[in-house]
Amino acid sequence: MTTDTVLSIFLGIGLAASVGFRVFLPLFALSLASYFGVWELNDNWQWIGSIVAVLTLGVATLLEIFAYFIPWFDNLLDSIAVPLAAIAGTAVMVSTVADLDPVITWSLAIIAGGGTATAIKGAGATGRLASTATTGGLANPVITTVETGTAAVVSIASIFAPILAAVLVIIILVIIFRIYRKLRPKTNT
Repeated sequence: MTTDTVLSIFLGIGLAASVGFRVFLPLFALSLASYFGVWELNDNWQWIGSIVAVLTLGVATLLEIFAYFIPWFDNLLDSIAVPLAAIAGTAVMVSTVADLDPVITWSLAIIAGGGTATAIKGAGATGRLASTATTGGLANPVITTVETGTAAVVSIASIFAPILAAVLVIIILVIIFRIYRKLRPKTNT
């Protein structure tokens, strides 16, 4: 396995994790990176770097970000975004992984890409639902801002420093796991 292959895997995992926070922002970042020649994508995914894709994903990103600031609508978006995150996380991983057998590429994409995106999106949706229930949605814009900022930071790190992005993803997953362990109901055994 070459250095480029390893870096492409880290890029995919970082962008997939970002998809867990915002579905379109990491795709837009990848589109810009491809358009400006920062990252070379697999042959079947070259369309992501087209001007049409850049504009479409840019508009979708802005709409998604602003839609999450609408109280109660943000929870509806989460119900749609969880399955979309799985698909987008898988797609972003497939589009970036270089020089691997298709079986390995798709396995990585489904498990690492789709799995990471779904885990993060599911945790975020649960957190937003809890915030809505406890604060009447007043704290949701704060959560939205943190999620959008995290998606942007991890997306940018994924493109320019993929190893750093992989470390950030591990830190994010550890934090989510610790929060989950603290919040889950205790069972009497």
